[in-house]
Amino acid sequence: MAGEFGNPEVIEEEVDILIIGGGMGACGAAYEIGPWVDAAKKQGVDIKVKLVDKAAMDRSGAVAQGLSAINTYIGSEQDPADYARMVSNDLMGITRDDLTYDLGRHVDESVHLFEEWGLPIWKTDENGERFDGSKGMTPLKDGGKPVRSGKWQIMINGESYKWIVAEAAKKALGIENIQERVFIVKLVNDKNDKNRVAGAVGFSVRDHKLFVYKFKACLLVAGGCVNIFRPRSVGEGQGRAWYPVWNAGSTYAMAAEAGAELTLMENRFVPTRFKDGYGPVGAWFLLFKSKATNAFGEVYMDRNKEMLDDYPPYGQAAVPASCLRNHLMLKEMREGRGPIWMDTVTALANLRETLTPREVKHLEAEAWEDFLDMCIGQCGIWAGENIEPEKKNSELMPTEPYLLGSHSGCCGIWVSGPTDVGAPTDEAMDGVPAHLPKGWNWGYRGMTTVQGLFTAADGVGASGHKFSSGSHAEGRMCAKSMVQFVMDNKDHTPELDTSVEDLVNEIYRPVRNFLEFKDYTTAIDVNPNYITPRMLQFRLQKIMDEYVAGVATYYTTNEHMLDLAEAKLGMLKEDSLKMRAKDLHELLRAWENYHRILTAEAHMKHIQFREESRYPGFYYRMDKNFVDEENWKCFVNSVYDKETKQWTCFKRAHVDLVDKSKLFK
Repeated sequence: MAGEFGNPEVIEEEVDILIIGGGMGACGAAYEIGPWVDAAKKQGVDIKVKLVDKAAMDRSGAVAQGLSAINTYIGSEQDPADYARMVSNDLMGITRDDLTYDLGRHVDESVHLFEEWGLPIWKTDENGERFDGSKGMTPLKDGGKPVRSGKWQIMINGESYKWIVAEAAKKALGIENIQERVFIVKLVNDKNDKNRVAGAVGFSVRDHKLFVYKFKACLLVAGGCVNIFRPRSVGEGQGRAWYPVWNAGSTYAMAAEAGAELTLMENRFVPTRFKDGYGPVGAWFLLFKSKATNAFGEVYMDRNKEMLDDYPPYGQAAVPASCLRNHLMLKEMREGRGPIWMDTVTALANLRETLTPREVKHLEAEAWEDFLDMCIGQCGIWAGENIEPEKKNSELMPTEPYLLGSHSGCCGIWVSGPTDVGAPTDEAMDGVPAHLPKGWNWGYRGMTTVQGLFTAADGVGASGHKFSSGSHAEGRMCAKSMVQFVMDNKDHTPELDTSVEDLVNEIYRPVRNFLEFKDYTTAIDVNPNYITPRMLQFRLQKIMDEYVAGVATYYTTNEHMLDLAEAKLGMLKEDSLKMRAKDLHELLRAWENYHRILTAEAHMKHIQFREESRYPGFYYRMDKNFVDEENWKCFVNSVYDKETKQWTCFKRAHVDLVDKSKLFK
């Protein structure tokens, strides 16, 4: 029977493995899982896999619009330990070396696959001249030399990057095993084991259908979180967030409600971007060798370099931590030496002195293409303000905060790591809830503390700088682990701890709110009985911006502001139950808000718990405005109780597994 608005058709399906998401992590798992499923079948275990994405895989995830560089490629010049050291220092010393080292030894294979599938990668010829991917040259896996825009990044022609990766994933998994335009909004625990995940439920964003899946294992890779803070560009520019607007914290919120342990949710990324358009700056700093200056032409990194001495050892590394570079910029802005400029004019002039005319012309084109690939709004800004980068400089400014685990941020979920790199197997600190695993590994790479629930990419906490190749590699690692988990649990029959009827009622609550009260007023958007998702999101952004260290307060907060945020978020959670959905699009927005609110609450609770300012330049607790290595060089982790709706925060011990002294020689 066909569904109708408010009364959807309910479709129940049983699979063995469900992949939730369509970004790089999901594509990695979809591509990799086939051979392991075939191997299981030879051992008498049939495994059915399905991927469900709320969008379309071709343009889903953080690199959907395109990308001009692959941020993580080890190559022959470095090794996985070097990579682990870099990640640790950039994130102020608190990361999981086991996860970063493990990724470092696998990530290049994903990059080689991308090139094999047709991704054009820039190369350097035998004379040192650079060519973009349009010229056929020796593949990376056969010794080709990439054009690096920094120690870890390599340049690509990436406007079709996600299309290429998605095509390979779809071909490998089979289009019949992929369901697009279905938004999974809730995980369901097992009726017989509250620490096991048994199912997931979501709805079509095109048809009046609700889907209930049962499974033995699940890969939750639905991205990070943007738009919980008020963006710098509001109104007509609201959608210009650097990180894609469709990333709503679904990974963190659904995992938390299922009982998974989160880690470092206090960490956020505040990237410096071209003002108003959010255009990325990496290529300008690393490839074009551009400098950033204050209003008087002074390079702020040079002018304020003594400030780095306040944060040993992280400020003394060859490349200071990302947050510290922001820290130096914010000083200029606070003290009235703004605006901050990217000196594009000098950079391009300097390049003309060392490069051939062909190379110069190509790089000037790349200055525009860098934005056309991944942030087209910035091209609109340049065109609208008559900016030619070789003739006129552009303003820089830090953005609103984002929560993610794959870039210069490391919030996310605590997962099991590899067993062969010396990671601790016990917990040295008091306060860890007894039901949680001890140490850093518990059998299956990428599995959370909830049985059967895996994550990768932005979902994995304490392990940043894997964007975007690393996210793909983590998905591939999870594919192998999930198949092994299913084989080890082949006789398990999942049972949902919530009835299908109750799930339908919960998910369609915003629709029912609308249908019941829509005639109470003549103005459809003004009603005392419901609130629109858009207005509720504005309220969330205002709370986070003003009390949890957003742009309104120059990224500052304190104990009293956090207490107010906690109270206001509590009221917002109550009011969120009154959200309306007048159509399926608003139902999607409503559920994105539920996820955003829970993610925002986790972020606030972690900042509240960590009594220091670990990430100056990303946020400052002005009542604890210092880095306390003695007491707080540790992981701050948490679990959420969906019954009591309370958070429990606690410490886990930090351990270095690779020698960090090499950073400072």
